[in-house]
Amino acid sequence: MHLVSSEIENYIEQHSSKEDDTLRELSRETHVKIQMPQMVSGNMQGQFLEMFSAMLSPKRILEVGTFTGYSAIALAKGLSVDGLLYTIDINEELQPMCARYFEKANLSAKIKHLIGDAKTIIPELNEVFDLVFIDADKINYANYYDSVFNKVRVGGYIIADNVLWSGKVVDEKKDKDTLAIHRFNEKIAADSRVRSFILPLRDGLNIVQKLG
Repeated sequence: MHLVSSEIENYIEQHSSKEDDTLRELSRETHVKIQMPQMVSGNMQGQFLEMFSAMLSPKRILEVGTFTGYSAIALAKGLSVDGLLYTIDINEELQPMCARYFEKANLSAKIKHLIGDAKTIIPELNEVFDLVFIDADKINYANYYDSVFNKVRVGGYIIADNVLWSGKVVDEKKDKDTLAIHRFNEKIAADSRVRSFILPLRDGLNIVQKLG
């Protein structure tokens, strides 16, 4: 799920801020113990998410798709003093690992980890979000977007991960996940309520700002 060469990625990491110890340990444990470890955000994307969040200093963040908690920690680092991040995942087996690293990062009080189907949990959240990060099952990206849109403040952001899908979005023949992502990108591009830009970082981030 990388669009640039490993040599360029190594150069970027060598000339950027270093990964903190907790996130480095989390990434290492994910790769050793968890299936599909490539789903972890990793240092390059984590640095971007942390910096983007810090620029906004959001009071409320929603993450759809926790996995082992890397991106949740990166995003939560940018929260305002009284900020809170909600993160939703269907896999309850990873919750103890996430909780352990949220504690290591001194962010347990700022992260609320919800287990279940995001499509049913999101409508029940009585919050207005400054920032939403979508990184879950690709088939439901459009559904998650529709569910969260009215809960995002004007001027707030929705970021969707994996929107270039290893470059497969430009293939003539698309499997179901690729087709779902392509249709999601087309939906965003046609939405007059937002402005958006696809950043070719790692596997592609669609950065969407809600307009007034």
